[in-house]
Amino acid sequence: MNHVNLIGKVSSTPKILVIENGRRIARFTMTTDEIYLDASGNTKTRIHRHRLTAWGNWVRVCEELVCEGAELAVQGSLVTRFYASGMTRRFSAEVEVNDLTIL
Repeated sequence: MNHVNLIGKVSSTPKILVIENGRRIARFTMTTDEIYLDASGNTKTRIHRHRLTAWGNWVRVCEELVCEGAELAVQGSLVTRFYASGMTRRFSAEVEVNDLTIL
């Protein structure tokens, strides 16, 4: 099963793109915090950045309601893409939005 749940803050305003077949896509990033104890027992916070993509009706929701700093709960699936950059093979991982709630 490929299922991702994230609760965090939007860190970039959604960019709306139109791809070759006329479909629209929204791309943005969000951050989540992970709180843990280090070896000395001190509380530390690690910030994770996530790339998100939204399709269909979610594009309009992102365009009209999602802005930088907004808190979101997102459900989706993890998608990994591979591509070549010169002689180097690179990959990109992103979360494809299936459901989104503005908190």
